[in-house]
Amino acid sequence: MTQIHQSILHELSRIEQQDEVQILYACESGSRAWGFPSSDSDYDVRFIYVRKPDWYLSIFDKRDVIERPISDLLDINGWDLRKALNLFRKSNPPLLEWLQSPIAYWEKFSTIDHIRGVSPLTFSPKSCMYHYLNMAKGNYRMYLQGERVRLKKYFYVLRPILACEWIEKYESMPPIEFDALVEDLIPKGSELKWTIRNLLERKKSGEELSDEPRIDRINEFLEQKLAYYEQSAASMKGADGKLDRQLDSLFRSSLLEAWS
Repeated sequence: MTQIHQSILHELSRIEQQDEVQILYACESGSRAWGFPSSDSDYDVRFIYVRKPDWYLSIFDKRDVIERPISDLLDINGWDLRKALNLFRKSNPPLLEWLQSPIAYWEKFSTIDHIRGVSPLTFSPKSCMYHYLNMAKGNYRMYLQGERVRLKKYFYVLRPILACEWIEKYESMPPIEFDALVEDLIPKGSELKWTIRNLLERKKSGEELSDEPRIDRINEFLEQKLAYYEQSAASMKGADGKLDRQLDSLFRSSLLEAWS
């Protein structure tokens, strides 16, 4: 176990004690989980927690997130289980990404397995596609339209665009790893695939990837896909059904399991 991994587990344990919560699940959510960290990338740790039953028995709205100050290397914050389940029923993409992160630091009790088990029933291709499309549009408009661009920002447009393509092709939540999206969706042997792979290797090697001339082949691909999904996203279907009673039951059983 690395020193940073030990620090993450220590901080999670301290949060449990200081905030009187049970952390059900914690994972990596940023560029390290996506598969394109830089040598100086920080650790974006996200977690789901549950408080003691009496905390929920109140007429007052209470803060349903826990955040820790960001250090040079570590960014930790989490959502209360009730908040997480409400977002889950709305097919919230960041939460769905947490659930399939390839880097899990912490998982206990049965809640997360139960959530994963019903994920296909709450998945909304339309809402998830709009989420990724808006992410891609915003990053493209902000970072990639000049003659010189910040090369690392290509990944923050390519990944959501490929996520849109995955959703259209499979009508399921796209994998979180960038490599898996590229391998499945970019034609083998194409110039585009070679260009993306070359850029990815440069980033993984620790190269800064600061301002350089734009890469026309990638820009052409992105502009084509942005225009296409701008038109086609509205035709995607929503979630198949509601699970409100089941999620209510899961919430209650999670409280019992965590605090009995």
